[in-house]
Amino acid sequence: MNVKPHMAGVLFSGGQDSATCLAWALERFDQVETIGFTYGQRHDVEMACRLTVRNKIAETFPQWRSKLGDDHIIDLSGLGQISETSLTRDIEIEVHETGLPTTFVPGRNLIFLNFAAALGWRRGFSDLVAGMCEADFSGYPDCRKETLDAQMKAISLGLDWSFELHTPLMHLSKAGAWHLAEELGGAGLVEIIRHDSHTCYMGERGREHDWGYGCGSCPACELRAKGWESYANGL
Repeated sequence: MNVKPHMAGVLFSGGQDSATCLAWALERFDQVETIGFTYGQRHDVEMACRLTVRNKIAETFPQWRSKLGDDHIIDLSGLGQISETSLTRDIEIEVHETGLPTTFVPGRNLIFLNFAAALGWRRGFSDLVAGMCEADFSGYPDCRKETLDAQMKAISLGLDWSFELHTPLMHLSKAGAWHLAEELGGAGLVEIIRHDSHTCYMGERGREHDWGYGCGSCPACELRAKGWESYANGL
């Protein structure tokens, strides 16, 4: 195995959080590879948006261009087949009887991390970067730091190699994520994220709001819009 200690893999969906995390990783590592997942998500338009975001970051920031390495797409369609959720079925977004929103895809982040680490083991990197956020996690138990720490410990033991997960947004609000993007790449990065990233659960790209494209009414859009409003008002 050719270990590359200054290389990282970013779990990159093409949304606001993962785009910010990609910039964060490019600022800190010598080489960065991106990892995307297809799992039968309704908002699969994000898979096209993620390439646009990657390309525009490379075009806009020459200091990061040489660091941006390969992009990997991992097919996890089996996850969508066993998930009866609003993200993998044409069903209404609401609160499930468990108390969790129906947008929760059970095991998704845990599975993502397993596959990302398996890829890292083959590619030679043990640093993973992801956009999980405890402050705005909407009740998702697989976004909690305690959950992620336990998962990474199991991965490191199971692969007999020490992996580290970096979650730069863990304790930030959505407004804080906008501010971090500005700190990393100024107005240029903010504009790429605002215009080209995709967050809307409905996959809506027809209408552009101040905060970007989306239906404007799903939980992801509402959270993004609220964060943008706070950010735009200097909060």
